[in-house]
Amino acid sequence: MLAIVCPGQGSQTPGFLSPWLELPGVPKHLESLSEQAGLDLIRHGTVSDEETIKDTAVAQPLIVAAGLVTARVLLGNRPMTAATVVAGHSVGEVTASAIAGALSEQDAATFVRVRATAMAEAGAAVPTGMSAILGGAPDDVAEVLARHGLTPANANGGGQVVAAGTLDQLAALTADPPAKARVIPLKVAGAFHTHHMSPAVAALHELRPTLTPRDPVATLLSNYDGAPVTTGDGNLDSLIAQVSRPVRWDLCMAQLEQMGVSGVVELSPAGTLTGLMKRGMRGTPTLAVKSPEDLDAAAAFIEEHSRTPDPVISPIAEGH
Repeated sequence: MLAIVCPGQGSQTPGFLSPWLELPGVPKHLESLSEQAGLDLIRHGTVSDEETIKDTAVAQPLIVAAGLVTARVLLGNRPMTAATVVAGHSVGEVTASAIAGALSEQDAATFVRVRATAMAEAGAAVPTGMSAILGGAPDDVAEVLARHGLTPANANGGGQVVAAGTLDQLAALTADPPAKARVIPLKVAGAFHTHHMSPAVAALHELRPTLTPRDPVATLLSNYDGAPVTTGDGNLDSLIAQVSRPVRWDLCMAQLEQMGVSGVVELSPAGTLTGLMKRGMRGTPTLAVKSPEDLDAAAAFIEEHSRTPDPVISPIAEGH
């Protein structure tokens, strides 16, 4: 059984889209997505510097567009069915929703434009950020985060938790880390997936009536609890709520394992999620599609891991 996963913010690097633009159809595809996103995604994916593409308002549409471009090139007209599992981390869940058929590409680009702009504005209102915590006993990590008033915004599995809060709270965490753990500040301008993002949730609720959600065709997992979402409306509600609630990527990986996924392909800008899966899903083959040079290997990988019946879904946690 095949899983396709879509990375989140922080996975982008300067110029990463350049080789993709050499492929037929990609420039036109990116021009269309640029129009919907209100950004020159071709410029940002080729010549913009690291500081520019780190901006939340730029990074999120760029990452979603890259995933959609990669998916079209890699999958072509291949029909999606429930036998393929799709999941995304944070903003990657918007990409996953489009690939799974729960949103049109146009709605996904519009959604991520509003999401990114509103989250950037919320992040600028109060100095906030995020830090990764690597290692440490789970109870110790939870106790230290609570002591400093921080939110475990991403539970990424494999011994990695991302804490989010004000810069003062994060500085206190760096000075007083959990035992046997490392704290690494992340290059993001905001405490994503916390109450600090409430204004962005409100902006997306205002957008919602203009969107046309659809029931997913592929099996689409939720960042909320790792469980599949079965309706378009339920998925859109979850995407909106996700902005201010923690991402449970650990539960997504647990669900993939329980469903018997035999191989995982990560779409561009790839590498982050396959890295997490090597620790959180030990022994499961993964392939990161970082550039067009990986397409032949990815096509063979997809063929190998698609020869399975429809998934048997086991619940990880309470559903929606």
